[in-house]
Amino acid sequence: MFTKKSTLLKAAIFATGFSGVVAEYILSTLATYFLGDSIFQWIMIISLMLFSMGLGSRVSKSFHTNLLKKFLLVEFTLSILVAFSPLAVYTISAYSDAYGLIIYMLAIGIGMLIGMEVPLVIRINEEFEQLRYNISNILENDYYGSLLGGVFFAFIGLPILGLTYTPFVLGLVNFSVAVLLMLVLWKLFSSSDKKTFIPSGIFVLIVLVGGLFMAKPIIQFGEQAKYKDKVIFQKQTTYQRIVMTQWKDDYWLYLNGNQQLCTRDEVMYHEPLVHPAMTLHPHPAKVLVLGGGDGCAVREILKYPTVESVKLIDLDPEMTKLGQTSPVLTKLNQNSLNNEKVTIVNTDGFQYIQKDTDTYDVIIIDLPDPRTVELGRLYSQEFYEMCYRQLRPQGVIITQAGSPYFATKAFQCIETTMAAAGFTTVPIHNQVVTMGEWGWSLGQKQSPYPDLQSTLRRVHFSVPTQWIDNEAMQLITSFGKDTYWLKDTEGVEVNSIHHPVLYQYYLKGNWDLY
Repeated sequence: MFTKKSTLLKAAIFATGFSGVVAEYILSTLATYFLGDSIFQWIMIISLMLFSMGLGSRVSKSFHTNLLKKFLLVEFTLSILVAFSPLAVYTISAYSDAYGLIIYMLAIGIGMLIGMEVPLVIRINEEFEQLRYNISNILENDYYGSLLGGVFFAFIGLPILGLTYTPFVLGLVNFSVAVLLMLVLWKLFSSSDKKTFIPSGIFVLIVLVGGLFMAKPIIQFGEQAKYKDKVIFQKQTTYQRIVMTQWKDDYWLYLNGNQQLCTRDEVMYHEPLVHPAMTLHPHPAKVLVLGGGDGCAVREILKYPTVESVKLIDLDPEMTKLGQTSPVLTKLNQNSLNNEKVTIVNTDGFQYIQKDTDTYDVIIIDLPDPRTVELGRLYSQEFYEMCYRQLRPQGVIITQAGSPYFATKAFQCIETTMAAAGFTTVPIHNQVVTMGEWGWSLGQKQSPYPDLQSTLRRVHFSVPTQWIDNEAMQLITSFGKDTYWLKDTEGVEVNSIHHPVLYQYYLKGNWDLY
């Protein structure tokens, strides 16, 4: 009987290790989505939870009697808190900007409860095992559960169940552990304890089941509150949250809450991204696109009859699938991602170009802004040097570079970094109505032109365009006097993997004016 009880306690701590680590990952993902800067948020949430686990462990010292009862009550409380944490954040985000504080408070609360579990189980298990076996076995099962939790979150929780249902799986895990322990050890409880557990268990079960059915509409309500227009599509993928909204005949695409395009004016972004680079090259045949899963950049590239192949590298298969199948996007991108000339590879762009053996005439980089260290890799000197290697002589590269107005130092840093990799560079900018002032950095390998800016101002486009023409080229290559445009960019450093300055420049921009 002792062996059975001890085994059950170890199974309980395995389950709590599983749910504890997944709870950390859920809150870290929520913080990334709502607050941005994923590396910072994961560091803060996990560190805060580990600290709170220490506090919870300290608090558990004050429990002297009824340890099993207290453990079960902790499990019941944890079930509800973990299950409803995303719903709480989404609901509060609909009414207040204090959702960041709520996320951190949830991390503290959940961390403290998790911290109470291990010492309580160790003390309960004292009568069944010697100290050296007791501590070793309890911690072992807790760590094994954590590994399974990480695997579950990476392959099932986030990509399949999402933040809507994964928390309720955790809640039910904690609840099931508590119920199983309660049933097996029922005889050990006093009559007053039994009177407490029965209504408590029924209440928790009703709340969890009710929350499970209400989760989707509540999250949709909170999601909708983040956007001024009607949300018509939302999906949490392994890598990001994709949302599409509609207002009248216009559609917006958002990744992790940041606008990627609006159908009303996306040509004012994609035409400067593609046509200056394609026209500058004498014969663009092979084109590499990094990012651009919506397919709009590829649409513009395919207008050139010299193009033989386009390879699109996008990390998220759900994004490229949307670009290939969504009626909104296929109409917008003219079904470009299903063109026979286009090859789609879903992988990390940095890793891909490290191993790529092909060479290209034009490389077009249409990635999210460098607001994190990991995104900053794709704007680093090392990355541009690899691109330089993959380009043929007179090959052209262009990258979206954020806003020269709202993030001037970041914009300048990208051009400075590209020049440090060996490219002859020129900055470009345009006023995109729904995004504000936006910019790109264009570079050429072994450029035959003494002045790229003057050369671009003389180009005439041989393919049909909706907005860009020679007159527009005069404007988008002009920034006014350097004394105004460069006044805040003195001392801007090159961005590298080992010295990632770009994301700091970006985050310190004038985004409060946006």
